[in-house]
Amino acid sequence: MTLHEAIEKLLRQNNRAMTTQEIADELNKNSWYHKKDGSEIQALQIHGRTRNYPSIFDRDGSTVFLVGQANKKVATPKLKSAKQPKQVVQNSISDVNSLEKTLMKEANFKSINEIDSLVPDASGLYCIRITDVNKLPSPFNSILKERNHNIIYIGIASQSLSKRFLNQEMRAKGHGTFFRSIGAVLGYLPPKGSLIEKKNKRNYKFIPEDEQKIIHWINTNLVVNWVEINANLEDIESILINKYEPLLNLAKNPAALEILSDLRKECVNIANTI
Repeated sequence: MTLHEAIEKLLRQNNRAMTTQEIADELNKNSWYHKKDGSEIQALQIHGRTRNYPSIFDRDGSTVFLVGQANKKVATPKLKSAKQPKQVVQNSISDVNSLEKTLMKEANFKSINEIDSLVPDASGLYCIRITDVNKLPSPFNSILKERNHNIIYIGIASQSLSKRFLNQEMRAKGHGTFFRSIGAVLGYLPPKGSLIEKKNKRNYKFIPEDEQKIIHWINTNLVVNWVEINANLEDIESILINKYEPLLNLAKNPAALEILSDLRKECVNIANTI
C-alpha cells in the first residue's frame, strides 16, 4: 500500500477530517505503510503527499479531508478575552488579527543583543526571525527561502517572558526547546553520556564553551518581537504556527522538519550513551 492510499483508507475509515499529525500518528500505529528507512512517518510527509494528490485530498491548513467529504474538523477555538493587556496590544486580544499584526510587524523587531534589560517578567507570545537566511546551514537556509519568510520560531511564555524566552531560550539558563534546536542545527552536540544520571533523558545541554558560541550566533543573527498577553496562549500559538510554519517549530507545525527532529534525536542518543 502506498502512502497516499493509506491516508485515503484512514480518512474513509474514520469518516472525518484529520490533521497531518493525527494521520502520521495513526499510520505509525497501524503499520499500513512503512518508510524504506524504517523511520516513523512525519506530519511534514503527510503534508507533502496530500498536496500532491489534489484529486483525492482537500486541505484546510494542516487539516486533510477527502474530496467531496465534509470537513468535520473541530472549529478553531475562539480566544478568550484578556484582562487589561499590559502594554503592547491596546485592543482586545481576542482579536487575533490585531495581535498578529502587532507581533509580526517587522519594524517592531529588535536585535537579541539589545533586549536583556527589556524583556518583561510577564506572560506573552514571542516571534524570532533571522536577519540573513544564508547564515543558516544547508538545507535549512534553502527550506526557509522556499517558505518565503524569515520566521524561525514562535513560542509562548505562560508565566514569564524573561524567564522562559530570554533566560532559557536565548541564554541557555535552564532547558530551552529553541536553544537545543538551534544548537543542533548549527552542528553542536552535547557531551557523550551527559544525561545518563539525569531524570529527564531528553533535555540535553551543550558544554559551556559551545553555549557561548551559540549565544553569540543568536545575538549576531536573530531579531525578536513579543507581546504581553494573558489570554489563551496555546490557542493563539497554534493559529500562528499553523499559518506561518516557522522553520524550527516541531509541535503544532504542519510543516515540521523531519531533519530537525532527527538532529535532536541524535543529540538525545549521544547524551544517553556511554
